[in-house]
Amino acid sequence: MILGCLPFFHTFGQTCTLNAGLRAGAKIVLIPRFDADAALALMVRHGVTVLMGVPTMHIGIVAAAAKNPERPPLRFGVSGGAALPVAVLEKFSEAFGASVHEGYGLTETSPVATFNKIGRETRPGTVGTPIWGVDVEIADPLVRDAIEMLPAGELGEIVIRGHNLFQGYLNRPEATAEAIVDGWFRSGDLGTKGEDGYVTILDRTKDMIIRNGYNVYPREVEEVLVRHPAVGMAAVFGVDHETYGQEIAAAVVLADGADPVTGEDLVAWMKDEVAGYKYPRSVQVLPELPLGPSGKILKRELVRRLEESRDR
Repeated sequence: MILGCLPFFHTFGQTCTLNAGLRAGAKIVLIPRFDADAALALMVRHGVTVLMGVPTMHIGIVAAAAKNPERPPLRFGVSGGAALPVAVLEKFSEAFGASVHEGYGLTETSPVATFNKIGRETRPGTVGTPIWGVDVEIADPLVRDAIEMLPAGELGEIVIRGHNLFQGYLNRPEATAEAIVDGWFRSGDLGTKGEDGYVTILDRTKDMIIRNGYNVYPREVEEVLVRHPAVGMAAVFGVDHETYGQEIAAAVVLADGADPVTGEDLVAWMKDEVAGYKYPRSVQVLPELPLGPSGKILKRELVRRLEESRDR
């Protein structure tokens, strides 16, 4: 029994929930628009055993569980579409007694490329190992006209090849040639691959913040920020700065029932938790974060809002 809370027009929902559910002969419980309280009630009512969602959905379900003592017979959760903070994974396991299996992929890879496979112990903080028939490696992101692999453990661009790879972008031969080099798809994501084959995602190349010459990876800062007891959800992003090139900013939604804190409180707390060049210089406390149709946080919208507020 699978909860169908992902939109089926998106490759994650269409392939992993709808197609996989039909292939397995599973029942799919549909919800027209994700609402955490309603989703948990449906899971309990119908005995849902598998939850597939993006991180914001898992965060919402954990918050709903804090208000609703009833629990479905959940076997496991599946997370993809964006990085899942380890703190959220831990809270989910505590609330439901079930593990979350995180995976990784893109529309161009149909979409799954790696996964913390069912039946094996999950590796929190990683997106698992490559699925059958698919190769995932780490290449030098600065070499654009060829694929130059990096040694195990080094940070670089994730590249993928296999039977799941798309043929190209429709009527965009130049974009296709830029994305597929030597038979490998350049994902635009930064990560590492250990000797044991487990892949860790650090961030999108375009989301990396360069502050005064230092590279800052938003996911790394978000992992710390969501460990604050008052923070339910967080997004870290870069904004233009005259002196430093970019400055680090964040937006958060407070956890239900949490003691109120201000953005200044969170900035002060973060100063003691991360290196001096990494902590956000401003934190906005918002009632909600802007989400796209698939449930991903729209960081470009947060950047736009902050820049507009500065211009006033």
